[in-house]
Amino acid sequence: MKKTYTGIIALLFLGITMVISSCSQTLPKAKGPEDQITVIADSAEYYELEPILQQVFSKVIYTPQPENLFHLKQYGHNHLKNIGRTKNVIIIAPLNSGSFTSKYINSLLDSTVKNKVINDSAFVFNKYDLWSKNQLVMILTSPTMDELKQKILAEHENLLYHFQNASDKRLMEMLYHPKYEQVGIEAGILEKHGFIFYIDSDFKLAMNNDEDNFLWIRRGTNSDRERWIFVHWIENASPDLMNKDSVLAIRNRITKKFYTGTEDSTYVIHDDNYLSVKEVDYKGRYCLMTTGLWRMNDQAMGGPFLSYTFYDVKTKRLYMIDGSIYFPKFYKRNIIQQVDVLLRSWIPEYELTAEQKERFKEALE
Repeated sequence: MKKTYTGIIALLFLGITMVISSCSQTLPKAKGPEDQITVIADSAEYYELEPILQQVFSKVIYTPQPENLFHLKQYGHNHLKNIGRTKNVIIIAPLNSGSFTSKYINSLLDSTVKNKVINDSAFVFNKYDLWSKNQLVMILTSPTMDELKQKILAEHENLLYHFQNASDKRLMEMLYHPKYEQVGIEAGILEKHGFIFYIDSDFKLAMNNDEDNFLWIRRGTNSDRERWIFVHWIENASPDLMNKDSVLAIRNRITKKFYTGTEDSTYVIHDDNYLSVKEVDYKGRYCLMTTGLWRMNDQAMGGPFLSYTFYDVKTKRLYMIDGSIYFPKFYKRNIIQQVDVLLRSWIPEYELTAEQKERFKEALE
């Protein structure tokens, strides 16, 4: 089963020695846009590689406007001295092309690693925190241009995952701050329902419905920058519900009841356009991730949503953790990512440490 967004495999760093080294304890934080990848490549080689790199890293999502997951910005090898604080970096060239970037990559790889590349057993090498904290530098190389193209296409899901995962970790670090965490609300949810998820000070608890096992938090209520997150669970559920039709039916049932307009006859449904349901890993659990567009049944409003549905074996619950945003006329890619990070903050009580449990217990006293 593929993990998280689009998949992950174990990729070895294999002893790369970098020309520039630094002490990790004194590294400055990487900065710049989360959705930009700086590509170091010779212009002629980038001209050949750009269509494939765009296909892999600049994947289009619909919000409903088309937006790219990442934007690529190409520079020559002489720009290396200027990328020390950049968050996302790709250094790419065929190993034996003789280009400036190819020579640079050759200077980074020891003989053992070069043999791995030549023997077609490795082509991607990741270095984290190289020049800055929370930075990802990815080196992509193969003996020839054709082999490099083929490898990139064959491993496109894994390559994209590494940058998405690095970006999510940076965002988690930024979002999860004890100063803004509503520990009291989280503790109440834990005591009552047996799980927690992160709620920062910008969100309000809109509903805690015991009868329907439904929790709803909102941000930006009645504005043009709304975020809605709900958790719904089914007790003593059957794992057979883990299929596309059941997931969509459950979500439509919940949104029809709770995501209503000012008129009782208007409610949220999913739009069949751009709808995707795929298998992912959610914290070690088989999960169906649903992404797509929501809209009111009268077409008055709409926007993107994403949802994780999984069966928790220990509690025999089927969980649906869902996020929607309403950001008309605004760029939505980064907001979707923020909501996604929050959706993956769910933790069941049995996975909490004794120290964490004590913290929430104190918040209730």
